[in-house]
Amino acid sequence: MYMIESKGGAISCMLLALLFLGTWPAIMTLTERRGRLPQHTYLDYTITNLLAAVIIAFTLGQIGPSRPNFITQLSQDNWQSVMFAMAGGIVLSLGNLATQYAWAFVGLSVTEVITASITVVIGTTLNYFLDDRINRAEVLFPGVACFLIAVCFGSAVHKSNAADNKSKLQGFKRLKKIHNNLETTSSFQIETGPADSGLAKGKAKEGTAAYLIELEKQRAIKVFGKSTIIGLAITFFAGICFSLFSPAFNLATNDQWHTLKHGVPKLNVYTAFFYFSISAFVLALILNIRFLYFPILGLPKSSFKAYLNDWNGRGWSFLAGFLCGFGNGLQFMGGQAAGYAAADAVQALPLVSTFWGILLFGEYRRSSRRTYVLLISMLFMFIVAVAVLMASSGHRK
Repeated sequence: MYMIESKGGAISCMLLALLFLGTWPAIMTLTERRGRLPQHTYLDYTITNLLAAVIIAFTLGQIGPSRPNFITQLSQDNWQSVMFAMAGGIVLSLGNLATQYAWAFVGLSVTEVITASITVVIGTTLNYFLDDRINRAEVLFPGVACFLIAVCFGSAVHKSNAADNKSKLQGFKRLKKIHNNLETTSSFQIETGPADSGLAKGKAKEGTAAYLIELEKQRAIKVFGKSTIIGLAITFFAGICFSLFSPAFNLATNDQWHTLKHGVPKLNVYTAFFYFSISAFVLALILNIRFLYFPILGLPKSSFKAYLNDWNGRGWSFLAGFLCGFGNGLQFMGGQAAGYAAADAVQALPLVSTFWGILLFGEYRRSSRRTYVLLISMLFMFIVAVAVLMASSGHRK
């Protein structure tokens, strides 16, 4: 099997994982905003997510002089470590499933910031002690504190942006009522400036009330009239799930609790990732097939036949699964070399997700100055936290 042995190689894996793990949520959000049911999207995603793990296992898990390789370990008596790996896959699958619904309620950027920060605060602390403190505590924990501050800024950004959207919609309703009363036009087409309702002739401008209304009509998950507490509750649940998958994987590959029998080799990162992905796949398959017939959050019912015939956005969903699968694999490869606490630096993925959120979806367009100040503060704290976390990287013996 192929092993990452240098700190530079580990950091390269983390940076590439950061790009992949920050991009796939934007792709999933894109399909939902175009009206595709999240159950359909997630079923496609989970297929290629598993396929990525299989590809990694049969290539990197088999090449190179290091032993034992992937196929050899499949027949060894290592079921205790396998259980840890599969437990990690289950909590990750629950977290990914929850975030797909949270994106609709609180937006891509804030969801990723809050979940990633909770992951670092809890997961990094657990990994630090599991890894026998190979990361520099005097550097690591100030970075964790910065992530915690980013959580506070993330919640404030969401609250401020929600207030901005509410103000836009209220102004839109008042303006529409005035024009209906005057009966100056039957189609209600008026020229508008950049800070008003956005009902100019043609396509609504991003960030305007008209744009928000068009998006609500098109998207799969309807959020108007729903409490913002629902979105934040889903987001915090996902964060708790994400904070546990990396420590579970750490236990699977390093056997800190000495559950393996004497002489049985520890699971290599590729074998652990294979079992990790299988459990995530099975759980996602069961839950999403159930959600087809018993949907949540007011989504329409579907069926397995309808899913098979839904090719709208299927390619994007497959791509998201590949990116997430390869991203997770790279994160674990880097963590095995430099410590899983330092590998949690890939939780900087909100930096990538926020970029896609602003570029693709017009998030925070025409928002208040207060929202922009909070957004910049949130991202700044994230950059500082990630830099400090990577600086704490150690080297596993």
